[in-house]
Amino acid sequence: MKSPHYFIIEPFEGKRYDNVRKYGECEFIISSSLEDHRITQRVGIVIDVPIFYDGPVKKGDLVIVHHNVFRVYYDMSGKERDAWHYYKDGIYLIEQEQLYLYRDADNDKWTAPYPYCFVEPLKKKESYRASLGVEEELMGKVVYFPKVNNSLVSVDDTVSFLPDSEYEFRIDNRRLYRMKVSSLCLKV
Repeated sequence: MKSPHYFIIEPFEGKRYDNVRKYGECEFIISSSLEDHRITQRVGIVIDVPIFYDGPVKKGDLVIVHHNVFRVYYDMSGKERDAWHYYKDGIYLIEQEQLYLYRDADNDKWTAPYPYCFVEPLKKKESYRASLGVEEELMGKVVYFPKVNNSLVSVDDTVSFLPDSEYEFRIDNRRLYRMKVSSLCLKV
């Protein structure tokens, strides 16, 4: 099975929702609502790449995708429906723009495809506020950055970004913001 323009993927471990978190030895269900976008599965496995795709993502790679890809929703009459990405038999079709991060099956390293990057928010430096987990507004440390020629920004740089450009993800138990490279406005 091949698509001219879509990546063919399936949800990681066959799960459409990721609503269980482990704290120490205890597991907690953090939400039971299908409508909670924070618990929809965002990790998929590439079954095949588009025919007209000439990039680094390949069959077998893990990918981080948009939160609506594997989502279930209720239509106007209250019937449960699959997202439009659903094809059949647990297979989904996504556009390249909905693929935010990939992990090469060979070297087990996450990479951001252009135009996306991932930034970890900085904590405030004042001791009391830092102990509360208060973040520095619009500031972060670059964790994943695409391979771009002549870029002034690279991994581990401290950057400032535009308001409302960040979108929260949890990757390898780290809270990161996904944003477009063009949303980075200052290297500090």
